[in-house]
Amino acid sequence: MAVTAFRDLALADRDHDWDGAAAEKRVREWAGAQDQPNEKYRDAHVWYDGDKEDNFTAYKLLIADVVDGTLKVVPRGLMAAGNVMQGGRGGVDLPSGDVDKVKRHLARYYDKMGEGPPWDR
Repeated sequence: MAVTAFRDLALADRDHDWDGAAAEKRVREWAGAQDQPNEKYRDAHVWYDGDKEDNFTAYKLLIADVVDGTLKVVPRGLMAAGNVMQGGRGGVDLPSGDVDKVKRHLARYYDKMGEGPPWDR
């Protein structure tokens, strides 16, 4: 199990729409990950199952999309992931040892937006 490395990706505009399914398709194409995930694909997510890293279903908490040809964190995607970490939409099944690491990763992007994460409010 693994939390992805923080890449300090640029932020998309705060009002940029978020469609996770469409973003996932764009990220696959941008990353050249049509047949299996790769490192560029991984960078768009916050967590993946390292034992199944060759399987797309091993990747969770997509927070980025391809905007003007560049991988960027989309604030609404980040907020959706933050909501899921708070139990929204049924929560996410992660190993307990990874939960705080995921929250720290997300919190760095919340800070970049000038906000605190929902678990600190």
